[in-house]
Amino acid sequence: MTTRYVMSVDQGTTSTRCVIFDRQGRVVALSQREHRQRFPRSGWVEHDAVEIWRNVGKTMSHALRRSGLSPSEIAALGIANQRETTVLWERATGRPVGHAIVWQDTRTEALVEELLARPEAARISRICGLPLASYFAAPRVRWMLDEHPDLRARAERGEILFGTMESWLVWNLSGGPNGGRHVTDVTNAGRTMLMSLDTLDWDTELLDFFDIPRAMLPEIRSNGEFFGATVADPPGIPMYAALGDQQAALFGQTCFSEGETKCTYGTGGFLLRNTGVTPVRSEHGLLTTVGFRIGDEPAHYALEGSIAVTGSLVQWLRDQLGLIASAPEIETLAATVPNSSGCYIVPAFSGLFAPRWRAEARGVIAGLTSFIDRGHLARAVLDATAWQTREVVDAMNADSALPMTQLRVDGGMTSNNLLMQLISDALGVPVVRPLVAESVSRGAAYAAGLAAGFWPDMQGLRSNWHRAGQWDPAVDPVEREREYTRWRGAVALTYDWERGPADRV
Repeated sequence: MTTRYVMSVDQGTTSTRCVIFDRQGRVVALSQREHRQRFPRSGWVEHDAVEIWRNVGKTMSHALRRSGLSPSEIAALGIANQRETTVLWERATGRPVGHAIVWQDTRTEALVEELLARPEAARISRICGLPLASYFAAPRVRWMLDEHPDLRARAERGEILFGTMESWLVWNLSGGPNGGRHVTDVTNAGRTMLMSLDTLDWDTELLDFFDIPRAMLPEIRSNGEFFGATVADPPGIPMYAALGDQQAALFGQTCFSEGETKCTYGTGGFLLRNTGVTPVRSEHGLLTTVGFRIGDEPAHYALEGSIAVTGSLVQWLRDQLGLIASAPEIETLAATVPNSSGCYIVPAFSGLFAPRWRAEARGVIAGLTSFIDRGHLARAVLDATAWQTREVVDAMNADSALPMTQLRVDGGMTSNNLLMQLISDALGVPVVRPLVAESVSRGAAYAAGLAAGFWPDMQGLRSNWHRAGQWDPAVDPVEREREYTRWRGAVALTYDWERGPADRV
């Protein structure tokens, strides 16, 4: 039977989605299941890896039923995943060691401070392209090894395996304890702080620094190659790609050339710029990361600015303050006022990510007067995403020889037209939204289909990309810079909050 479709699994922070695409990149069927968010202590965020694994099988089977297709009609499967979320499991049984520790989790801050005090810490970012922070996987692995007394010896014998979520899924899909493949890809390996950007392999110096046994690590592969066929239900689907979700969005937005930039707005915001086949080491607080690598082709690198809180700030306004009943209502409420009237919200709920990297910062609402009402607060929430994007873009332009002339956007927040306009106003460049919003799923499908020969080349993938909307700057540049200056003043108020008032005086 002719294979005419490609499947992707997007294993995200709050849910798992399975999408089937046709040759033109159009969505044929979609299935989605949420999983439980666990918050056992302040700053701790966990997922049940077994629950997620079961949801993957359910969404794949459901998408096939909805499309009326059989596994034999799927040419390739691509997997995208929440990147730094960390899983340890037993090789013999497949049983996880506790819950998965999510990328938002901050429990390793004390360990990171201890590691930063070591003289060799200065070399870490030069090797892996990442700042030493609790955001990444290596401190979590080290924390788990330290917390469980017998775990290290078992890990050194290869009895305990480590992986980010795509490793866990590929291992289970390809057989689990019965021959499952323990592999990862360059984009996810690059988020562990254990891979060299130059060699694209595990680095001995980094492993020694974090004291993590090599025997527990997966084999690093490219993003597009044969990863094995599914054994679990549904069986017989060839796996041809794995990418971190933000790199998948870069690929799905067809940002294949140097300088092309996208931002995904979901729980957080993730802005990536393709910098070509040579890594650009950031001097302005950004991450240097692998963008994508297909087969034996040279890797393309990217600069990344990670914003911790964008969509989750809207959820906070809804769930914690009760100012809106549903997320889409924020656009209507924010549109009742022409601006935030000098009110600024800085959502440093768990510190500030790029380009500031201040783990001790905590959120503030600044500029309150008796005039401020619900509409102004809603507007300030949207402004927070726009100004955080501006900070990242400014850092990116300072690091890169190619200033940004257009921003491609995707993710759930892009349905908010007012927010898109505010982002364009803050950046001073056009903001463009594609016709197909499933950029993460599409990117995983594109990489898989390209590796499997379903699509012949990248140019063919570009022809599938179509513009749905564009927002051009419509604010006076002087007013833009005045508001930006005030925003940065509000951000400065968040610093050193966890160290106590005496330390801030």
